[in-house]
Amino acid sequence: MPAAHEHPQHHINMVKGDVAPTVLIPGDPARVLVFAELMDQAHKVTEKREYITYTGTKDGVPISCTCTGLGCPPTAIGVEELWHIGAKNIIRIGTCGSIQPHVRAGDLVIATGAVRGEHTSEEYISMEYPAVADYRVVRALIDACRKLDFPYHLGIIRTHDAYYMESPRASGDFRARLQPWIDMGVLCLENESSALFVISSISGLRAGTILAASNPIWEAQPSSEEWAANIRKMVQAGIEAARLLHERGLA
Repeated sequence: MPAAHEHPQHHINMVKGDVAPTVLIPGDPARVLVFAELMDQAHKVTEKREYITYTGTKDGVPISCTCTGLGCPPTAIGVEELWHIGAKNIIRIGTCGSIQPHVRAGDLVIATGAVRGEHTSEEYISMEYPAVADYRVVRALIDACRKLDFPYHLGIIRTHDAYYMESPRASGDFRARLQPWIDMGVLCLENESSALFVISSISGLRAGTILAASNPIWEAQPSSEEWAANIRKMVQAGIEAARLLHERGLA
């Protein structure tokens, strides 16, 4: 654990004591407001750049939520600075593009590990090092989904940098680029988790990811109302997992 910092962290603008031991990290600032609505009580701690933080309680358990923006570089900054001020558990709450026919909109995806298709984490350690979620956070996310009766899938996801290059909006044959990952059973695509897992592993943080899935990305997608409901379920599962980690003495 690094020494306590007297001055606020440069990007997240917080000091030790501003966040709970478990912090949920979405990429979209709007999801921080969803978090606040689902808590018993929550207050805004700070806002600087994309890093917006609320802290509150659920059933008496303190939980925080910090938006870290889109992609691995801002996520890496946020995770390091949260670690510096005492965070113990980091749970990414995000969205993903399904690439498996059985992963449908309305399902949640809990990552056991991530393909390192990005390069931020390579600045920390070579690509031979695996991007693996902490098993205790994975267990809490599974138990949260079971308690809430939310359908979920468990497995490997793919993190990558170029948002549109593995989508129908890409130039060229995007399905050909995706096929190896489909054949290997990778569940979905997203843009942050492998950096989160690598940085957390080498820092001693416990980290996990839960994602709201789309339909397979080559199919029609749900309406905005359905999508908003799926986001709400995902945030609710993240909050419940944070509560379970506290209950299990891991906060």
